[in-house]
Amino acid sequence: MGHGAMNLMEEAIWIGGAIIITFFAVKTSSWLLRRAFKRAAVKMKMDPTNYSFLKNTINFFVVVIGALFLFNKIPEFKAIGKTMLAGAAILTAAIGFAAQQSVANIISGIFIILFKPFRVGDTVILPDTNRGTVEDITLRHTIIRDPENRSIIVPNTTINSSTIINSTFADQPVCAFVEVGIGYSADIDKAINLIREEAMQHPLLVDNRTKEQKEADAPIVNVRVLELGDSAIKLRAWAWASNTGNAFVMKCDLLKSVKERFDKEGVDIPYPTRNILIKNQ
Repeated sequence: MGHGAMNLMEEAIWIGGAIIITFFAVKTSSWLLRRAFKRAAVKMKMDPTNYSFLKNTINFFVVVIGALFLFNKIPEFKAIGKTMLAGAAILTAAIGFAAQQSVANIISGIFIILFKPFRVGDTVILPDTNRGTVEDITLRHTIIRDPENRSIIVPNTTINSSTIINSTFADQPVCAFVEVGIGYSADIDKAINLIREEAMQHPLLVDNRTKEQKEADAPIVNVRVLELGDSAIKLRAWAWASNTGNAFVMKCDLLKSVKERFDKEGVDIPYPTRNILIKNQ
């Protein structure tokens, strides 16, 4: 077999191998992408067109890479391969620079769906103290509905890199802090008992004590002296509810009922005052 025939056979093997590898690479990338996006597409309400576009884009680059390797191994095609490589590099850099934020948002959205730091319907608090209910998780951003019924649009990259408080995570009970100030001449023990009685009567209160706390007969509602302020002794009650919404309602109700009970029982709730002393010169 002549030298030319050997070169021709070698080139044929390279062509066949490159085609087979490229074919399997396209099939594998499509399968992996379809598997990764199958769950995310439903929960993120992603348009199938977006999935098809992304899949076709990845497959296109896989084919281009396969063609570049193929052209690089065949002397007759080396010049074409180098031209394609330079053009593809410039095109890839331009597209990557223009779309890096969009791609980052897409990837962050997929991470949110896969790892579930929060879900649609969860109540979350953002670093800027914005609070609301997660209404939707889209391909680019997360929509949060705040208590004033306004939509807060947060890019997925921002919310994915932030520390957020999820009050609904794992359906855990939520503690409501009920703080009331009493005068320095008031009976502290009496005020504590009145606050506890009002909390115990609230229908949204739940018993969140551990087994050990129940055996020790610890109170369901803890009330303690929190601070000796300038004009009042601040008391805080720890009252538990089943979720964030119930905790908020219970806190509002208890502030009202405790005020009414204090008025009835003669417990003073002071307001800030100033004593001004004028010295004669």
